[in-house]
Amino acid sequence: MGNQMSAPIEPRKATRRRLLGGMLLVAGAGYLPGVRTAFAHAALVRSDPSRRAVLAQPPAQIRLWFNEKIEADYSSASVVDEAGRTVSTGQAHASPDDPKLLVLELPVLGPGRYSVHYRINSLDGHVVEASYDFTVGSAGAK
Repeated sequence: MGNQMSAPIEPRKATRRRLLGGMLLVAGAGYLPGVRTAFAHAALVRSDPSRRAVLAQPPAQIRLWFNEKIEADYSSASVVDEAGRTVSTGQAHASPDDPKLLVLELPVLGPGRYSVHYRINSLDGHVVEASYDFTVGSAGAK
């Protein structure tokens, strides 16, 4: 009887070893040069105007830089005033010189607080949406 009970244990040990080996292989693949992990999505790394900027003069455009190339055809940006009205009239476009840069031309903005809303599609297919505010004129402009 002792031999009959030990027989099923060996296949389990082998299965555990294969499972552990497979997990280590998958985990290690993320550290290989040139292998991109599935967790990387485009993230905003810089903007002009920047978050919470107080500008003496209105910007002529919004410029958003991301940490990786974006799918410009499936990305957008808009600017909204304090009342929630969209004040940007054009379409955001990728810079021909920098595939990580999204540009939105603006009409002349008056004093007040504005929100930049953007929705971009990472090359890995994930959509990232966010917004930030900036002010034209004094910080207390209404």
